Amino acid sequence: MISFNYETDFELENESQYENWISNVIASEGKHEGEINYIFCNDDYLHKINVEYLDHDTLTDIISFDYSVGNELHGDIFVSIERVKDNALDFNVSFDEEIKRVIIHGILHYCGYKDKSEKDELLMRAKEDEKVAMFHVER
Repeated sequence: MISFNYETDFELENESQYENWISNVIASEGKHEGEINYIFCNDDYLHKINVEYLDHDTLTDIISFDYSVGNELHGDIFVSIERVKDNALDFNVSFDEEIKRVIIHGILHYCGYKDKSEKDELLMRAKEDEKVAMFHVER
């Protein structure tokens, strides 16, 4: 089950379309959907989590806590809407495209993709592009 929670005044339009897309992405990776919670928040909210739980005193666009068991994906994915807006400007893409990239980034981590090394980051970006392209595909 995928749920969307809001700690800011942002809300996704057409949540069911996002739910279907995320479910399709999970299936495309040979995984099973468990309980996945998205929490949309602001920079301050996510910064506090970053400091308290990860000991990182920096701003970030996403933090994901992975509770997956085997091939069944479970977790909490926190997304800073402020960072997504800034990143969209920095990368010269629409907010809509950037929010999709960030939403699916957490799922890709749960699927086993990393982004710490340059090689891993290149694979992660390619997977993000592939999965964002699936958003408009009706199955």
